[in-house]
Amino acid sequence: MLHTMRWFGPQDPVSLFALRQAGCAGVVTALHQLPVGAVWSQEDIRARQQLVEADNDRYAPLHWAVVESLPVHEDIKKGRPARAEYIRNYQQSLRNLAACGISTVCYNFMPVLDWSRTNLHYEMPDGSRALRFVWEDFALFDLCILRRPGAEADYEPEVAAAARAKFATLTPEEITTLTNVVLLGLPGSEEAFELDGFQELLNEYAAIDAAALRENLYYFLREVGPVAEEVGINLCIHPDDPPFPLLGLPRVVSTEADLVGLLQAYDSPANGLTFCTGSLGVRPDNDLPGIVRRLGNRIHFVHLRATKREENPRNFHEADHLEGDVDMYAVVQELVREERRRARTGEGNPSLPMRPDHGHQMLDDLEKRTYPGYSAIGRLRGLAELRGLELGIRRSLEATEASAQLSAETSATRFV
Repeated sequence: MLHTMRWFGPQDPVSLFALRQAGCAGVVTALHQLPVGAVWSQEDIRARQQLVEADNDRYAPLHWAVVESLPVHEDIKKGRPARAEYIRNYQQSLRNLAACGISTVCYNFMPVLDWSRTNLHYEMPDGSRALRFVWEDFALFDLCILRRPGAEADYEPEVAAAARAKFATLTPEEITTLTNVVLLGLPGSEEAFELDGFQELLNEYAAIDAAALRENLYYFLREVGPVAEEVGINLCIHPDDPPFPLLGLPRVVSTEADLVGLLQAYDSPANGLTFCTGSLGVRPDNDLPGIVRRLGNRIHFVHLRATKREENPRNFHEADHLEGDVDMYAVVQELVREERRRARTGEGNPSLPMRPDHGHQMLDDLEKRTYPGYSAIGRLRGLAELRGLELGIRRSLEATEASAQLSAETSATRFV
């Protein structure tokens, strides 16, 4: 696999030099400074490429391997008339990226919020800090802080009661902290939604159920897919995180059935998947190795992380990369087999870009400012573990094949 890490641009506290020393050959980044819906010009794209490649003449080379993300405007998700303009902008951005030699573009179709958590500093048994989602705390925000109309129907009675009881014990500072965590903006941004006016954003989806959102997604794919195919771009959608509805908003990229429907909506290699083991792994009904076996030819980008479901299965936290509920050995084995299949057949990219996702904040990074989930040392540990696992699987498969070949040759010699 092509080993990469996410980099949020010049303001990222983790330097490109750190990514290079961690063993990365590729960088996953985006033009976060541009507003959602704007055209990404070739000038801006090349400026970012120049930043990434600035020290390639002196050190191990880096290149911009994957765009994450080219965000989809809310008017596209809501199917509003203005989506026509934003889709044209998206198409032009794809053409400009292709002209600059970038061929893998990750995006998501989650309404309003991107990934959602309730704790950004959950202490692990070893003292490191992880991201965590607690259903009761999310209910507390929804019922007692936001006070969304109709929210009561979305929670089990015991969860709602526990949330209200806990709310009565919180200090104003704790209420503010939870509010800011839930309303955190896009990854890499230090800006959050404001509580005042947030309900209005939700109200705009009042008439959009899962079927309508899904059809808006399919419409988007049918419009941008042909352009991506024409210019050689691989689009890869990121699954919902977490993979179930929140705040009355539908989510339609949460299960294998969702993925199959999406791939069929525009049946082209250009329409593919970002295979995120953490997001999909939160749901116990998602068979991760099986998804790779069945849909591997449409996987264009891989996020490897392990989530751990807690006593309430809607609660989860980010586990160490080789622990948690994700059978990382089985997943990586299937990904390696898919790469080997591509190498044999010449179909698709035989070196999947992969990044370790959501590392723990640990060691010196505990004292530093970092983006939640994107500290340097935790991701370094994750990448090191995953690289070792991948190497072991490759060597094992090669040894098995060599042994089988030797046995076949020996049998043939004895027969003669």
